[in-house]
Amino acid sequence: MEEYKNKLLNKISYPEDLKKLKKSELKDLSKEIRSVLVDSVQETGGHLSSNLGVVELSIALHYVFDSPTDNIVWDVGHQTYTHKILTGRKNKLNTLRQLGGISGFPKIEESEHDHFGTGHSSTSISAALGMAEALKINKKSAKSIAIIGDGAMTAGMAFEALNNAGNSKSNILVILNDNDMSISKNVGALNNYLAKLLSGKIYGGFKSTSKQIFEKVPSILEFAKKTEEHVKGMVTPGTLFEEFGFNYIGPVDGHNVEVLVEMLDNIKNLNGPQFLHIVTKKGNGFLPAEKDPNKFHGISKSSTKILQQKTFTQIFEEWIIEEAKINKLLCAITPAMSDGSGLNSFAKKYPKRFFDVGIAEQHAVTFAAGLRLKGLKPVVAIYSTFMQRAYDQIIHDVALQKIPMLFAVDRAGIVGADGATHTGNFDISFIRCIPNTVIMNPINEDELKSMLSFGFRSNKICFIRYPRGYAPESRNKKITIKLGKAKLHRKGKKLAILCFGPLISKIEQLAQEFDFTIINMRFSKPLDENLITKLAKEHTHLVTIEDNTVSGGSGTAVLEVLSKNNIYLKTLLLGYPDSFPEHGSQDEIYEKIQLNEFYIKKRIVNFMSK
Repeated sequence: MEEYKNKLLNKISYPEDLKKLKKSELKDLSKEIRSVLVDSVQETGGHLSSNLGVVELSIALHYVFDSPTDNIVWDVGHQTYTHKILTGRKNKLNTLRQLGGISGFPKIEESEHDHFGTGHSSTSISAALGMAEALKINKKSAKSIAIIGDGAMTAGMAFEALNNAGNSKSNILVILNDNDMSISKNVGALNNYLAKLLSGKIYGGFKSTSKQIFEKVPSILEFAKKTEEHVKGMVTPGTLFEEFGFNYIGPVDGHNVEVLVEMLDNIKNLNGPQFLHIVTKKGNGFLPAEKDPNKFHGISKSSTKILQQKTFTQIFEEWIIEEAKINKLLCAITPAMSDGSGLNSFAKKYPKRFFDVGIAEQHAVTFAAGLRLKGLKPVVAIYSTFMQRAYDQIIHDVALQKIPMLFAVDRAGIVGADGATHTGNFDISFIRCIPNTVIMNPINEDELKSMLSFGFRSNKICFIRYPRGYAPESRNKKITIKLGKAKLHRKGKKLAILCFGPLISKIEQLAQEFDFTIINMRFSKPLDENLITKLAKEHTHLVTIEDNTVSGGSGTAVLEVLSKNNIYLKTLLLGYPDSFPEHGSQDEIYEKIQLNEFYIKKRIVNFMSK
């Protein structure tokens, strides 16, 4: 990227350069970085609000601690742009989330300062605790720090880790980035003062020595403990974390970089589990993001192109609102993805039938099962990548008990710039093996709406998976969906292509050119076995294509059908390779994995020539 015009940032390439600045200069550095982030992210796309909220924290962490010796683990990881700027990637910021560029998340292979790869929430405390224990065993004095947001704290994994960490007595620092709490100026000043006191050597020493003095007098010790908890409880919200075994400090103004530095300097010298609670504002310093942080949570590249097509998500949004008018028992559940899943309008129109359960995918599924058993008809709107986290609940709490339910699985297939952590490449494979489940793949708007209606009205556990991006324009045709039945899309000769989902658009021209048969399979489970065996007898070659990994996917299911019926036919399986995709645009990734029109044609022509 171009040389920065910012005089302080120009001096910094790595954390050791940052430490050369005076503490009084850090406030101006924060302003410079915030300006760079706004300009850069609007060009590359990415997560803006969350990154603007942690500028000061990122600076303070690298000013006080010594990465990569000290281990800094970021939860979720989409808020690490400042961290990347300060750790040798400043001049690569223009490549953020672009093919061949730096990732929008921490990535171990990208930098020694990315200590743990993250993308899903609530993992940081567990990872940092593991590192802290390893440091203790190896008698290393390095520090282990986990940064976690208030949203990620709702997930059970975070509390499992807190419980373990408190019992371990390891030297771990957990920093709660609370951007949902308002704090007045006066209260903030008071808490900053109290936090300094609670993090200081005098208070820590008092706790230690007083315990030694009074441990032989239980009644006095118990009284002192209760008094301490009572006094702290009046002015700090940390009782919960104290019960987990942490020394709670805060809440602290997360945008006062000098206070943060002083606080971290104090905490650095404390032993045992420490918990620092900071309060920040999403989008801080950029007024549009402050006013509407959700809008600026994730933004696309600047574009003047106006597209008239609807996205699959928008189509789902239209369907669920219309269906809710007809069926008063319909309710919608989302694990903190109301905007991304297209449920904002539904939430406003039907607030009593809308449940945002927070970042708690496991709970979302079992909660929905409870709703269904008592007569309601839940629709679980969830990204494919996050549905992975509720796998046990899908099996034990839904499928095993045969509880009918509709899953609207958004972001199936290649997601794009968010890369491997957010890809939806595996859902067909991990759902297909579960009894009592149905998997559908719509190719356009009409099919999506028809499949949603079919799934909602059926007495089945239905997963309807659709990709990120725009859907082919509606033909306003009412489509009849029958369980497990495919549809002839084009009649041809010699080779039949069995297509599962929206990749059908990439083979239509090819099929016309070579006179191939195309089947819109619609269902990955159950399969139209009669049609598959019929096609196998009428054609010399068979190709399957899907937006899922080949391993255990729809193509594999077709091979199982052929094997069961003792049919041996030349078959080519097209789908995602046995690897995690890079980050980049969807088109770039399709080219990279040889699933664009050019490579599909080349692979099929080569297959036919053998």
